[in-house]
Amino acid sequence: MGIGYNTITFNQDKCDGCGDCMLACAQAKAGSDDIVHSRIQILTTDQPSGDPQASDSGAIELAMCRQCGDPKCVSNCPAAALTKNATTGTIDWHADKCVNCLLCTVGCAFGGITYNAEIGHVTKCDSCDGNPACVKVCPKGALEYNTSGSIYNRISDKDDLFVPGLSACQGCNSELLIRHTLRNVGTNVVVATPPGCIPGMGTVGYNGKTGTKVPVFHPLLTNTASMLAGIKKQYNRVGRDVTMLALAGDGGVGDVGFQSLSGAAERNEQQLFMCVDNEGYMNTGMQSSGSTPAGSWTSTTPVGKEMQGKRTDAKNMAKIMMMHNCEYVATASLAFMDDYYEKLDKAIAASKHGFAYLHVYAPCPTGWRFPAADTIEVCRKQVESNFVTLWDFTPEQGLRFTRSTDNPIKMAEYLKQIGKYRHLSEAQVEHLQRRVNDQVRSLKAFEQLTEVS
Repeated sequence: MGIGYNTITFNQDKCDGCGDCMLACAQAKAGSDDIVHSRIQILTTDQPSGDPQASDSGAIELAMCRQCGDPKCVSNCPAAALTKNATTGTIDWHADKCVNCLLCTVGCAFGGITYNAEIGHVTKCDSCDGNPACVKVCPKGALEYNTSGSIYNRISDKDDLFVPGLSACQGCNSELLIRHTLRNVGTNVVVATPPGCIPGMGTVGYNGKTGTKVPVFHPLLTNTASMLAGIKKQYNRVGRDVTMLALAGDGGVGDVGFQSLSGAAERNEQQLFMCVDNEGYMNTGMQSSGSTPAGSWTSTTPVGKEMQGKRTDAKNMAKIMMMHNCEYVATASLAFMDDYYEKLDKAIAASKHGFAYLHVYAPCPTGWRFPAADTIEVCRKQVESNFVTLWDFTPEQGLRFTRSTDNPIKMAEYLKQIGKYRHLSEAQVEHLQRRVNDQVRSLKAFEQLTEVS
C-alpha cells in the first residue's frame, strides 16, 4: 500500500515571524548566526494578514523544502544530483554530482532549494535526520514535526476489523476512532459496546450478522465494566491472555454507567475502558449528558426565553478516573494521531495487569451542528483553545501533559465553528473561558505536585 513519510508542517496562523527557526537552522547547518545560511525562510507578503492583533503589515509565508512526493527539483536536475530517499522521504543533494546549473531552483514552487552565494552551491532542508532544529525552538508551535507517516506504515497492511457499510453519520469521528483502534489492538480482543452511537452505527450488527471481525457484545449502560471483568476472569481461568475493550459513549461512562466503571477501576480489573465523548446522548436525540458543557444547546437544554442552553458545567471524567489511581489514564483527540497511538499502546500494555482508561474527545457533526467536513478541524481547535487538554497519568509518574497548554488560541475561534454554541452571550463565553482556565490550572497543579514528589 505504499509508504508514508514524516514531515515538518507549518501552521501559518500561529507564526509571528520571530525568526527563531531561521537562527536555529543556520546554527545547526552552518555553525553561524547569519540567517543567510538558514534552509528555512519566513517571509512577509504584501497582502494583509487579516489578523487585527498582528504587528506586521502582511501575511507570513514559509519557504522550505516540502520533500515532495513528485519533486520537480529532481526531475529538472540534469546531473542526477538530487534524489528522493525512499527510506526517509527527504530529497537528498549529492555535492559530487552537482554542476550548479540551478535548474532545480526553477522547478521548485516553494522556494525550498536556493543558491547560497557565500558557499557557492544550493542548499535545502533535510529535516535534520528526523530531529529538526527549527521545530524545537519555535515558541508558538507554528512548526511541528508530523509523524503520521510512521503510523500509516505501521497499520496500512493490517486488516480493518470493522466491516464496510457501517451506518454512522457523515463525518462521524467515532467511526474513524474505532477503525484505527481495532487495527492497533488486533484480533485477540473482546469488544463491549453499550447503548450509544457506536453500537447504533452497526458494530454489533443486524439480522444475526455482526459489524466486526472480532467477538463483540452489547451490554447494558449499567454493567459494561462488570461484564468485561467477568469475561476476563474466565479467560484467565483457562489460561488465555485476551484484551478486554469497552467502547462507550459519555452517557454510558459518566452517568448511568459510572457505578460499574468506578467499581472495576477500584478493583483494578484488567481491561481497557474507552470513553468516546461527544458531549451528549447523540444516538437517541441529542440529549444533554454529564459531559455536556455549560451553554450547549441540546434537545433537553433548549435555547429560548426561559433557558439559554445547559445551565451546569461538564464533569471532567478523565480527572475523576485519575483519582481512582488507575494503572493508566489519558485524554486524546484524533486531530493528533501520533499522540493517540502512543497512548493507545500504553493503555493496551497497562490493561494486561490492571485498569486502563482512555478518554477520547469526539465532536459530533449532527448533534453539534457543524459541517461534516470540519470534524478534524473542530477536534484541532478544541485542543488549541485548551477546551480539551491532552495528558496522561500513571501512579508511578503522575500527570504529564503531552501537548503544551501555553499560547492557546482564543475561545471564540473554537466556539464559532459549532452551531450548538451560536447563541452564547458574552457572559456565557466568559464563563466557559474561566472554566477552561480553572481546569488547566488544576491539572498543572497535579503536574507540579508530581515533579516535587
